[in-house]
Amino acid sequence: MIVLCVFLVLCCNLVQGQFPRACTTSVTFRSKSCCPLWKDGSPCGSNSGHGRCRDRVVFTSFASGRQRQYDDDRLDWPKYYYDKTCECFGNHSGYDCGDCRHGYFGDQCDRKNTVVRKEIRELSLLERKRFFSYLVLAKTTKSQDFVILYTGDRHHKDTYKFVDATIYDVFSWIHYYSMKTILFNGTFDDTTNYAHQGPAFPGWHRLGLLFLERQIQLLTGDENFALPYWDWRGDKNCSICTNDFLGDNDVQGFLSPYSHFAFWKSICSGYDYDEAYCLGADDQNQMEKLHRKPGVDPDFAKLPTMQDVEETLKWKDFDRRPYSRSARRSFRNALEGFINPKDGVTRQNGMHNLVHIYLGGTMSEVPISSNDPIFVLHHCFIDKIFEEWLCRHNATSDMYPENDQPGQGPEECSTPYFPCYRNKDLLRNATNFGYSYSKYQGM
Repeated sequence: MIVLCVFLVLCCNLVQGQFPRACTTSVTFRSKSCCPLWKDGSPCGSNSGHGRCRDRVVFTSFASGRQRQYDDDRLDWPKYYYDKTCECFGNHSGYDCGDCRHGYFGDQCDRKNTVVRKEIRELSLLERKRFFSYLVLAKTTKSQDFVILYTGDRHHKDTYKFVDATIYDVFSWIHYYSMKTILFNGTFDDTTNYAHQGPAFPGWHRLGLLFLERQIQLLTGDENFALPYWDWRGDKNCSICTNDFLGDNDVQGFLSPYSHFAFWKSICSGYDYDEAYCLGADDQNQMEKLHRKPGVDPDFAKLPTMQDVEETLKWKDFDRRPYSRSARRSFRNALEGFINPKDGVTRQNGMHNLVHIYLGGTMSEVPISSNDPIFVLHHCFIDKIFEEWLCRHNATSDMYPENDQPGQGPEECSTPYFPCYRNKDLLRNATNFGYSYSKYQGM
């Protein structure tokens, strides 16, 4: 991959995040503007009525009115770097308003199409092979729109470098980046992050799946493509961990050479230091191969049950104070897997967390777990449970709680996505984002 070093002058810092390639030039950094020219020659396609370049990018700053000093430049995304971004009109979307909202297609974004996400075992052999080939294509095709960033020292911006990455690796990097420890007053605080351990968890992952799904649709020209899910309820073992599906593994945990994903390597693997971002991102030789060992830990040798899911769905409050892994009787915390879903109080690893631990290997290293494509199927099922809860409890964005968790406030932009999606706006039914789920095994 080509290293794109960007050296800024004066007091401008280098940008990190899911950054559009068009917004990582010295000019855009100095101007603090991410309003790329569209093909009509105007910023954000304003001459064509697609959007406009707007001042300010954050609806409400984190912990408004409170004096808290953070060094973490991801906070109030993307305010630290950009004072101007594109505001898109109608069904237009994207960092330059050159794409369409999720679920819309066509030059004028006027053709609506709602795709159906199916359980992977519902797919025909042809559909399954198409899905695997699309994943491999995304893994091997360089993203034309986005670059990623790495550094060995987050305290010094002059060490930051942008590198090219494939579409799937950009997706994996987004998850890794959002999970990195938060820099607070010069020290690292690991009590929370931007994607987990708080009310943003379901919506953040929903947005990540939408990003990958849309990128594959654009890459392949297949408007009907939908990510599948894996309904793991009551699975006695990982029934899709075979070479016909996600790949068998040997006793050491390496995937079978006959697996679709035998050659895959994990971006951002091997260096789990608080002060580093994705070391080795420009060197394939430094990346670890995918690793998986389902059920190897005897303390976590079974997957969540149908009853576990039903117990999780019964909790009416989306989230509760203190809006962290300590929250009790919270749907979000039960779904994420920090409390027993039956009593809503007892601390335990369950649901989402349990599946990560059960699968072992790459999936159990949560920051880099998105490198394993089984992550996508797992989180699609977590999203399906989230969708079921939204329907059962007639949920609206008003149910998203006020909180002071960094990056997880209702009015904050979900970190690090372009364009801005407020966290609370992701508490809406899936059809608003152009997809739905098949009915499978009673849910």
